[in-house]
Amino acid sequence: METQPQQVTPILEVAWGHFAQLDAASSKRTKSHMRMRRWITVLGVLATLLAIITELYAEFFLPVVSLVLKILLIATPIVASILAAFVGKFFSSGDWLITRAGAEEILKEIYAYRTILQRTASRRAWLEKRLEEIQRSVFRGMNGELILEPYKGELPPAPRFSPEYPDSDPGFNDLTGEEYFRYRLDDQLKWHTKEVNKRQKERVRLQWFILIAGGMGALLAAFGSPISLWVALTAALTSALIGWQELRNLDTVVRNYSKVIMELTILSDHWKNLEAEEKNQTEFYQVVRSTENILWSQNVEYIKAMQEALRESDLEEKASLINNVIQEQRKMDERFQKSMRDSIVDYTKESMEKTEEALEENFKEVLGSLAEEASSEVVQAELAAMKEAAQEMVENIVERIGGLSSSLKAIKEEFDGVEIGGNTPPSVLNDLLSRYPKTSDVKG
Repeated sequence: METQPQQVTPILEVAWGHFAQLDAASSKRTKSHMRMRRWITVLGVLATLLAIITELYAEFFLPVVSLVLKILLIATPIVASILAAFVGKFFSSGDWLITRAGAEEILKEIYAYRTILQRTASRRAWLEKRLEEIQRSVFRGMNGELILEPYKGELPPAPRFSPEYPDSDPGFNDLTGEEYFRYRLDDQLKWHTKEVNKRQKERVRLQWFILIAGGMGALLAAFGSPISLWVALTAALTSALIGWQELRNLDTVVRNYSKVIMELTILSDHWKNLEAEEKNQTEFYQVVRSTENILWSQNVEYIKAMQEALRESDLEEKASLINNVIQEQRKMDERFQKSMRDSIVDYTKESMEKTEEALEENFKEVLGSLAEEASSEVVQAELAAMKEAAQEMVENIVERIGGLSSSLKAIKEEFDGVEIGGNTPPSVLNDLLSRYPKTSDVKG
């Protein structure tokens, strides 16, 4: 079967774009997570080392150096706890595993589109529907937070599908049996073989380090104090190496990859063993279906294993320092605020009591002063004079009112028959006015 010419179809371009975006997000987040976990491990061992040096050799250093060591000794576990809390907050969900699963599932459907479905008229609608389902699944897996950076590179994405390599998949054309074997089956077999050997070397190396650290601890303990203090460092190093090994989950990964290698090798041997005329569509589609099922099962098992490793991680314990500090700070703030409120209330109450006492004393003082002044001879004499003047004024008013009443009565009797009006003679009016009693009051 001959290779068909490369043709960029819109649906494949969309599919490769989503794959590249999820693949890049997974790789970036994986590197960030491992980098932070590496720093947490290093800082944990460094804190133990600084504690031993400060305890044993502080007197041999200059004061400035001793101060720096003490600052580092305090800061190192705090920084490690801050990093652990950050990782626990933003990496505990394992979102990079979700994006990895989404990318691999899209890749599986891309190869199904280009192989088994290449003669199916509805394959474009089928792939569009599958992309929709995968995107929704990724969205749900990331708890509704689909935060992904746009992918701006070439398609299919390099270096995984780099055109620089002769056996690299061009990405858009339909595939023959030989092309699928070379681009997909054989490529994945080589990749897993390389990876399982690399993980095995890492596993052996870590195991050697763990054994050496444990042996050094036993040796140092035999020397007694103060050398035996260094046992704490070997114990911290051993614990860190074991924790790193568990995080990497190397035992499970090696077994998982080994199973994939075995199954892909069987398929590879079967395809190679076929004669040219036997490599028909039935065999071709069977190899495709088996290969994709093996790779997808391996991907699911890998994700489950890594999620289990994340759940068993001791980040909560490592982050406990900073969490306890934050919690204690909150409690201290609450105590301070309550103390501040109580102080304000007590101070206000005390001030009000003092003010009340001062006002009462001033009132008593003024009242006493008024009473003292009122009882003096001068004030009594003034009050007596005011009383006498008031009585005299009343008598004068009464006398004047009485005289005025009698005068008015006499005038009424005298002029009782006289009509006062416009025809009254002036001489009568003048006589009447002259008889009206005079007062000393000021007019107006």
